[in-house]
Amino acid sequence: MLLAFARAARAAIGAAACALALLGSEAASAQGWPEHNITTVVPFAAGNAIDSVGRVVLDQVSKQVGRPIIIENRAGAGGTTGANAVAKSKPDGYTLLVFSSSFASAHSIYTSLPYDTLADFAAVAPIGVQPTVLVTAPTKPFRTVADVIAAAKARPGELNYASAGIGAASHLAAERFRVAGGFEAQHIPFRGPTDALTETMTGRVDFYFLPLAAALPLIQDGKLRALAVSAEKRSAVLPEVPTTAEAGLADSAYPFWAGLFLPAKTPRDIVGRLHDETEKALGAPTVRDRITKLGYEPMNMSPEAFQEYFKNDVIATAKLVKAAKIPTQERN
Repeated sequence: MLLAFARAARAAIGAAACALALLGSEAASAQGWPEHNITTVVPFAAGNAIDSVGRVVLDQVSKQVGRPIIIENRAGAGGTTGANAVAKSKPDGYTLLVFSSSFASAHSIYTSLPYDTLADFAAVAPIGVQPTVLVTAPTKPFRTVADVIAAAKARPGELNYASAGIGAASHLAAERFRVAGGFEAQHIPFRGPTDALTETMTGRVDFYFLPLAAALPLIQDGKLRALAVSAEKRSAVLPEVPTTAEAGLADSAYPFWAGLFLPAKTPRDIVGRLHDETEKALGAPTVRDRITKLGYEPMNMSPEAFQEYFKNDVIATAKLVKAAKIPTQERN
């Protein structure tokens, strides 16, 4: 019996030693991070809005941590190709993901994903948020949100609206607007924002929701008419334009956010360090000025708060997809 007790004691001590060694290893890796170059995956082509804002912020983070942060564009399947690469990467803090609201929508839009949206990623920090803007051609008779809704209800299914593709932010913002307004209209998905924008400006498309940064210069030049912003509050750069909620549509906001993620099992100390460095970068005057010009406003959140925000967005978008009867898509 004594021999068995001794063996059990030795086994317990050994297990405890292993656990302490693992904890010590994790703490050491967190304390030493970063020791070499960091790769950031942007799941869209270079020049995309998420790519642009991500580069601005991470360039400053790179200067702060003293290591190069290399941007790797891995476009495809609505951003899910790049996201999958990060999900499958080693959780050591050296492979990051910059994604957007499309990350939340992909969970419901695609029939099968090679990763678990909520279980395989650790939210680090939001980079910022910008409203999508409801626009029409100046030649259209619409002056207010009420004008669009009245026309749509007078001719059910005849009005049309553009998007940059099924599941894109422009699509979901329009669907949230349509569902909140209680009307039918024809969705015209284009291969990207350029074609959607062109068709809207010519008047062949009745209305379109697009991110503020892309819409602003065209609104200022009189090539588009802004009717509302799909956000919780008015934009500082379009203060005269009401929100869709102010126009009488509850639960109609669809803000377009950008944020930073790591693989789920990344040590929490590294998540916290990267969060703090990102917040510091966002506070730098040059960074703040540049992201403001890109249409973004700050979203200061802890990693835990951002994780909850992301989870709630995934759930809310799933409800919208169901309510709007948006067909699911195969990844390609």
